[in-house]
This record gives sequence, C-alpha cells and structure tokens, in this order.
Amino acid sequence: MSAPMDRTALTKLIKDTLQDADVRRPEHILYSEDAVVLILCTIAIESGFGEERQQRGHGPALGIVQMEPATFDWLKAKYPRYLGGHTAPEMIHDDALAILACRLRYHASPGALPDASDIEGQWLYYKRNYNSMLGAATRESFMAAHKRFLEAA
Repeated sequence: MSAPMDRTALTKLIKDTLQDADVRRPEHILYSEDAVVLILCTIAIESGFGEERQQRGHGPALGIVQMEPATFDWLKAKYPRYLGGHTAPEMIHDDALAILACRLRYHASPGALPDASDIEGQWLYYKRNYNSMLGAATRESFMAAHKRFLEAA
C-alpha cells in the first residue's frame, strides 16, 4: 500500500497527459475539464488516489485506475496508436499510461461525458462504463471520494 497522491500534482498530470495525447495524436480529442474531473473521481474511488496499485485479494486490476489487463488489451487493440508497445502491468508504475488508458475507456463508451459540475451524472457514467453495474463501487463511496478529494481543493 502506498501513500495517496497529491491531488494538485495528479490533476496536473491528468491535464498534461491528455493534452499531450491530443497534440501527438489529434484524431481523438481526449482533454476536457469534464474528463479531468471524471478521471480524478475514478482514481479516487478505484485506488484511493494511488494507495492501491494492485487489486486487493489478488484480483487482476492494476494501477491508479485499477484497470484489468483484459480491458487494457481490448483498448490497445482498439487504439494501437495510443497504447501500442505497452503492457497492462506497466500501469502499476506508469501513472500517465494508466490515465491515458482510463480516458480511452471512457472515450470508447457511448454518450458524451457528463459535465464536471454534474456529480450525479459523473457517478452514473462511471458506474455504467467503468466500474459496471455489478462492480463493487457504490454511489455513497463515489460521493464520499468526490467530497474528500475534489471538494476539499
């Protein structure tokens, strides 16, 4: 278990990662403030802002976004220009790669990202498209993570 990451530094890393991806590969626009907030919430609830780099109980999820290798491999096949040459285990220590994979997971999802100020919409989008309806995350845990890590700024 690691110490939680600094929210300000993490926010900068998310912005820098997505903006760099937009400059280097402009076929998809990945950066938006809505995406930054959704990814921050995802990292907050999935790994406690980086406290958990590997899923508890020997599960397969990896990195600050707790993405399963099968999902990473699916995204790598779908977006080889972004993830080609990388492997899922790299996400354990490469936070920018994990952030990019997380954003691509949302990019591959139906519908537009909810507005950053629409906390309920962000929760529902996360639950449907990232955690899944069968996933362990609850609305209460998402809202608590949002309050702890995003409203405290």
